[in-house]
Amino acid sequence: MATYLYRLGRYCFRRRRAVLAVWIAVLIAVGGAAGAFAGKTSEEFKVPGTEAQSTLDRIKGTFPEQGHGSAQVVFAAGGPGGITAPEAAKAVTEAVGRIATAPGVSAAPDPYAAGAVSPDGRVAIALVSFDHKLGDITEQQRDAVKAAAEPARAAGLTVAFGGDAYNKMAQVDGGEAVGLAVAGVVLVITLGSLVAAGLPLLTALVGIGVAMAGLLALSGSFEIISTAPVLALMVGLAVGIDYALFILSRHRRHLAEGLEPDEAAARANATAGSAVVFAGLTVVVALAGLAVAGVPFLTVMGLAASGAVVVAVLVAITLLPALLGFAGRGIDRLPVWQRAVRPSGRTTLGERWATFVVRRPLAVLLAGLTALTALAVPAASLSLGLPGGGSQAAGTDARKAYDLISDGFGPGFNAPLVVVVDAKGAAQPEQAVQGVAAKLGSLKGVQTLLPPAVDGPSRTTLLTVIPRTGPDHADTRQLVNEIRDQRDGLQAATGARIDVTGTTAANIDVSAKLGDALPPFVAVIVGIAVVLLALAFRSVLVPLKAVAGFLLSITASLGAVVAVYQWGWLDGVIDVPKVGPVVSFVPILLIGVLFGLAMDYELFLVSGMKEHHVHGMAPRDAVVAGVKNGARVVTAAALIMVSVFGSFVFGHDPIVQPIGFALAVGVLVDAFVVRMALVPAAMALFGRAAWWFPKSLEKVVPRVDMEGEQLMAGLERPSGEPVKTPERV
Repeated sequence: MATYLYRLGRYCFRRRRAVLAVWIAVLIAVGGAAGAFAGKTSEEFKVPGTEAQSTLDRIKGTFPEQGHGSAQVVFAAGGPGGITAPEAAKAVTEAVGRIATAPGVSAAPDPYAAGAVSPDGRVAIALVSFDHKLGDITEQQRDAVKAAAEPARAAGLTVAFGGDAYNKMAQVDGGEAVGLAVAGVVLVITLGSLVAAGLPLLTALVGIGVAMAGLLALSGSFEIISTAPVLALMVGLAVGIDYALFILSRHRRHLAEGLEPDEAAARANATAGSAVVFAGLTVVVALAGLAVAGVPFLTVMGLAASGAVVVAVLVAITLLPALLGFAGRGIDRLPVWQRAVRPSGRTTLGERWATFVVRRPLAVLLAGLTALTALAVPAASLSLGLPGGGSQAAGTDARKAYDLISDGFGPGFNAPLVVVVDAKGAAQPEQAVQGVAAKLGSLKGVQTLLPPAVDGPSRTTLLTVIPRTGPDHADTRQLVNEIRDQRDGLQAATGARIDVTGTTAANIDVSAKLGDALPPFVAVIVGIAVVLLALAFRSVLVPLKAVAGFLLSITASLGAVVAVYQWGWLDGVIDVPKVGPVVSFVPILLIGVLFGLAMDYELFLVSGMKEHHVHGMAPRDAVVAGVKNGARVVTAAALIMVSVFGSFVFGHDPIVQPIGFALAVGVLVDAFVVRMALVPAAMALFGRAAWWFPKSLEKVVPRVDMEGEQLMAGLERPSGEPVKTPERV
């Protein structure tokens, strides 16, 4: 591989104008496609095969409104008489009448006629049904419903809009600009000049521009969940900057060794570029492995982020060498501070740290394991759920509506369960429905049942069950399970079949399925990664050590997520909208993304160790040399990733925020504790055994030459002096 990337780097360096023109053309073409074919992203977290989703699909023909988007318009009054005062009632009735005629609205029953007024008379709910599914509701239609409620606002009433139509998720609010700014500062400190620091930012922006435009172009033809572009942006920016930084750092080192610019770029592309390709491949495998869960929206998220990583790798090994060609020997122009790059010389902080670790490997290993174990303890209490109105930021319409309903009617009115009673097999259908309703009403966790919806020809009835607890409460999940456990007895007693559906039940089913998918998902990506790392390093212990370190990082990161988002630690430091269950797909997404990113640091650090070892260094000396050469770059790369991921923590999106936090903590722990401490300690303890590889596998496993051993042998003269290209480009 190193030989091919060497040739590619030299070619792109020398044909820099053509390479730059190709990337500009690709960016323009994909951007044009996005403008022409972009569609809307989806807000629905559907999982085919779950009971709630299968039941919903089955009854859509009988009750089409169940497949349509809905909203809650909540009216509240604090004056005498509350919402039932004549002036308030008149304003609410007029507003609801206008809402019923708004574009896209199929029904908006009067809350007074429907009995949707709170017991204390201060809150009323208008349940709005749209005439098409949630993904087809336009912003103009949402705004029209809001505008139609003006009579109520004019009368001094509080009006809030909630429900599926207004629970907007995964919105990018510009916080990533802060991450880019911090990344720029880290690059300037690491590289010392504006030109050198600007190249990784420039290539990352080109890569993410192509990836995001391509994703938007596909959104017109495929259903893409709204979290997919955000994840692609998050991961694409982080790896785009890091991959370019690794190659650029190696290029500057070669320049300091006296190589010509084109030779330096070619060799950097061969060695650091090989690590970039393998690291990118590992990330792609891990993200694409999300498909193992069998959850379509999670598969889309994984493929979207994988696409961004593929583009980042291609940009790093083609566009970056071309830009290095334009920079030539002026890579350090516009210096901010004197950051000398020396092939050898004074002892660096990284070298001193590595020397400390290899002298006391067992102590460092035990200290790191103790710290990570303590951080991972909260992970044992992990509880999963999906965000709703209660997860929105305080002050938003959706959150106001959620809180008003919870305070006025009880938390269970935000968690309605739809029980479908199919009585066509019952001898007495009406009595069967009444029997089911009576049984449901007697369950401990049920607050009340709303009036049923009946379809005579199909003998199907929808019973809306209001729990006593909210959508993310453990008792609500228990109630769903209890209803399902009762079905066989109810069918035997009444002849009616029952199924549970609705948003709350669907969210519970999704969380359960994602939880069940975790073990096979981990097994698949770990197995594939072990093979890839064994192929890259031709070692048995190195891949196993890498996987063990990754599992430590994952559990520690999940522990931090539970402590902050489920237990409420750091409240006031991080603006968590609502403490409660962790978003159900955060763990599996964290595993997929962090596994790939963790392997990045493993590849860059350990490849440096092996590079020195294969050139004759003793094992412990090779560990020190590998950390010495990679510590500054890995530290900078980790800080960049943490800043990019961390910038999403300060937004208010209930999905994006915990994902950003989990990834930021995971990268921080993995880079500074696992890779910079535990890995050197373990490698020092392994000694030469770290590079043991069975002879039987040596014959069949292809040699990828990631360290450039074969390449360098071909580039050196018989005397051992490196070939310097006489031609200046």
